[in-house]
This record gives sequence, C-alpha cells and structure tokens, in this order.
Amino acid sequence: MEHDSWGYDRCARGTRLVLKVQFQNLNHRKDSTMANISLGAEVYTWFMSEMGKTYDNKLGHMIEMVAKAGFTGIEPMQFWMGDLSDPAKLKDKLEEHDIKLAGIALCLDWNNPEETDDERQQGDYYIDLLKQFPGALLCTVQLPNGRHDLEQRRLNLVSCVNAVSKRAVDAGIECSFHPNSPETSINRTAEDYDVIINGIDTEVTGWTPDVGHIRNGGMDVLSKMAEFASLINHIHYKDWDGDPEWTLMGKGKIDFEAITQWLVDQDYNGWIMCEDEADDAIEDPDGVTLHDGEYCREKLAPIIA
Repeated sequence: MEHDSWGYDRCARGTRLVLKVQFQNLNHRKDSTMANISLGAEVYTWFMSEMGKTYDNKLGHMIEMVAKAGFTGIEPMQFWMGDLSDPAKLKDKLEEHDIKLAGIALCLDWNNPEETDDERQQGDYYIDLLKQFPGALLCTVQLPNGRHDLEQRRLNLVSCVNAVSKRAVDAGIECSFHPNSPETSINRTAEDYDVIINGIDTEVTGWTPDVGHIRNGGMDVLSKMAEFASLINHIHYKDWDGDPEWTLMGKGKIDFEAITQWLVDQDYNGWIMCEDEADDAIEDPDGVTLHDGEYCREKLAPIIA
C-alpha cells in the first residue's frame, strides 16, 4: 500500500563529525575524538494511522512508547504536537519518561522566493521553543506538492531554508535540511540534491540524510552520504524494499549495519532517528516502534558501542 508522505495530508515516508551512545541500558561513553551516537525515533510512524487522526494530540503517548522501546530521543513534527507545543508541558512529559527532544521537524511548503508570513511565524515560534531545549535541532522539511516550475521552486526552497536556518542559528539552534522522495517532491533525485544541497548555506544548516528516501530516489546511500559527508549533522533511518517503497526495519534492502559502521568510522556525532514507514505502522505503530528498538539494540548498538 502506498502512502503520500510528509505533511498535514501529504507527509511521506530520514554533523558535525565528532555525541554519545545513549541507547537505554548500554550507557557506553566515547572519547571526544570518537563517534558519539544517540538513537531515537521520529513520530511519523504514528502519523500514518488515518493521516494523523488516530494519534492526534497524543505526543505524550509517543514519548512513552519511545522510552519503552529503549530509545532516548524523539523528533515530533511541528504541526502535530498538540498540547505539547507548549514548551513547559513538553518538558514535563519528556522528563517524566527520561526522553530528550532530539529536534523538531519543521514541515512547510516554501514554494515562494521568500517565506510567507505564516511560514515565518511558524518558524519563529519553534525556534523560540527550541531555545528551551539545549542541543535539540531544527530539521527543515519541505511538504511535497508537485514538480512543476522545478528549477525556480528548487531555488525558492533553498532561499527559504537558508532564511529560517539563519534566524535559528542566530538564536543558538543547530539546523539540518531533510530531503524526501515522493514523486511530487522537488528534492528526490540526484539532480535535485546537486542543486539544493549545494545551494544551502553551510554556515547555517547541515544535511539530514534519510537513507530510505535516498534509495527511493534512485541513489546509492553510502555514495551519496560520502559525497556530502561534511554536512551530515542528523540522520533518519527507514527501510526500503521497492515494493513499492517502505518495509519494516531490517526486512528490506537498506544495509543499516554497513551505514552505521560508516558513521562510526567517520566519527559521526549526533542522532540516528528511526522513522519507520512500513505498512505495519498503519495498524500498530506502537508495535513497529518496539520492533525497531529491538532491532537497534541487537544490530546497531554493538557497532556504536
């Protein structure tokens, strides 16, 4: 079954080189010159159920399940945080379950040469919220809505991402741009990456390689990560089998172990966020999250340790 992804009703579904293995019950610390990697989960896995309706205003439940799965961080989407878009309430719920805010995915259209008033207001609100969570980053994601006017709209996207990222960095917030791969996305192919990633202002934003989206866009994951290695400051993991797209983590064609080893060898410092978009998540996102936690504990944590 195919899903439109990344957005209110069209969401899909992704370093600084040198952070920490924070997988629950491991607590291995690294020397500052070595890889320092944390494992967390993105909330899109729950959004897949009725395009967000089933778990609307249930970010607290997601935080609880992320902790139960053994992860140590969560990344919500700004438009789907419900009551926990109040930073005080969010902080209380995170502390209750000993979970960190890894970042917030800021998912907007950015189709114009400059941000719209609404886009700027949303960006500024979540920049201000992130100031209260040291270390959490702003992950910028464009909502796909067609490949028309492709050349101009890619430039518009770069302009808007650079603008919001500049304001965030000025406020002390690290930023990272996350491409996606629905057929309606303007940041899905190798050519798109060449234009957009080479166009982002590296003084104010890095890059979030989503390994599933890279493969779904027809690219080799490790080759593309190596090409832009210096920009990687956040990572999304999802599995892909080409039938037609996503599958449960560990059941597809993405070699997570090889990618994780490459990150360790690169002294990567940051989060790996699991964002499982398998069809299983439509009916049982909690179960999928628990599965992903077990997979990470068995397959990835020994590499990171």
